[in-house]
Amino acid sequence: MRDASAAQEGIGKASVYHAVVIIFLEFFAWGLLTTPMLTVLHETFPQHTFLMNGLIQGVKGLLSFLSAPLIGALSDVWGRRSFLLVTVFFTCAPIPLMRLSPWWYFAMISVSGAFSVTFSVIFAYVADVTEERDRSTAYGLVSATFAASLVTSPAIGAYLSACYGDNLVVLVATLIALADICFILLAVPESLPMKMRLNTWGVPISWEQADPFASFRKVGKDTTVLLICITVFLSYLPEAGQYSSFFLYLRQVINFTPTTIAVFIGVVGVLSIVAQTLFLTLLMKTIGNKNTVLLGLGFQILQLTWYGLGSEPWMMWAAGAVAAMSSITFPAVSALVSRSADADKQGLVQGMITGIRGLCNGLGPALYGFVFFLFNVELNELTPIDTAVSRTVIPGPPFLLGACTVVVAFVVALFIPERSAQPEKPCPARKPSVSLASPNTNTPLPGSDEDSEPLLQDSTV
Repeated sequence: MRDASAAQEGIGKASVYHAVVIIFLEFFAWGLLTTPMLTVLHETFPQHTFLMNGLIQGVKGLLSFLSAPLIGALSDVWGRRSFLLVTVFFTCAPIPLMRLSPWWYFAMISVSGAFSVTFSVIFAYVADVTEERDRSTAYGLVSATFAASLVTSPAIGAYLSACYGDNLVVLVATLIALADICFILLAVPESLPMKMRLNTWGVPISWEQADPFASFRKVGKDTTVLLICITVFLSYLPEAGQYSSFFLYLRQVINFTPTTIAVFIGVVGVLSIVAQTLFLTLLMKTIGNKNTVLLGLGFQILQLTWYGLGSEPWMMWAAGAVAAMSSITFPAVSALVSRSADADKQGLVQGMITGIRGLCNGLGPALYGFVFFLFNVELNELTPIDTAVSRTVIPGPPFLLGACTVVVAFVVALFIPERSAQPEKPCPARKPSVSLASPNTNTPLPGSDEDSEPLLQDSTV
């Protein structure tokens, strides 16, 4: 009866397409707010706008870092659907506050970081419904959907803002966010099999399970996941900082108009879709998972270096094309870590990766803002600066610093072991209490044999 009840949840069988719709609607709503966000940020913090943005994003990123592994682990126990609803709701909760109360809007953005980890649950959802051989393609499709949501939404938001004002843009974004929540409630089925979920929400959770640092303490016990986590941190740190400053960079230094910026986002988004679907699938089949990660990191180094040294519009367009190719890195990394994790640990490991990205989302903007400050570049105006200034003081040092961190990430990724097809090593029998067949738990008991094992199994097992 439970299985029949679970089957009635949502429309059809759980699939990658459910995850795709969730991601598209969530980030399309936020993409509409690209232009109004700059305006509200500058109006609310007229002095040191750029640094205040870094502080707000820093608090949000820190909370995401602390909560993502926990939410991912809990979704391994209680199912993905409920946590998809929670993460989407809190991620989109600040949207209607943008025009109602900017101060509450920015406060809500900071606090919502504790639940704004949709990607960790989405990737775990995808892992539940795909075979291992198809997982990298599925991850690429989800990441491409994220890019697709940003292809047209900034341009649509800028047009609506110019013609009808920011209030209409906020209203449309709010309605799209509500549609996403309703879609999860009415159409999304549970992906985690009933035998891998708890039968009730009343089962107590120990502090060991709720400790946000527990999974990170296990990182050092497994060389593979440690190297992957270091690679993610060093490569996503400059990417997060770039997202927080790049639109202002294009507007002030390269003198892009708002329309040109919207077109730039759209073109790079289309190229990213092609890269994360066609090229990612081709590369994974031809050169393998690890080499695909290395190739993506190589493109990212070139992209950041070009952003840092370039001062002409055509250079930004060329670097944008390279940036689209570098977008294959994250889905390739997600596939790499997913292949190493047990079926009942997908939410935990994807939550760990998302948590590190959340930390980068906090540190990256703050780091970029600090480097801008060191080089006497104040990006707190919405009007272009003088051409003479842009030629003598180019705010490129943060991008060059980011290229250096990605070089280190590339070196670290070289040491990630290749997944081998060696025979399985004999291992001691598991205790019945921690078997996946148990309907009440799918996590190791404290003190059991499994409790002392690494988070991710060795690649030869």
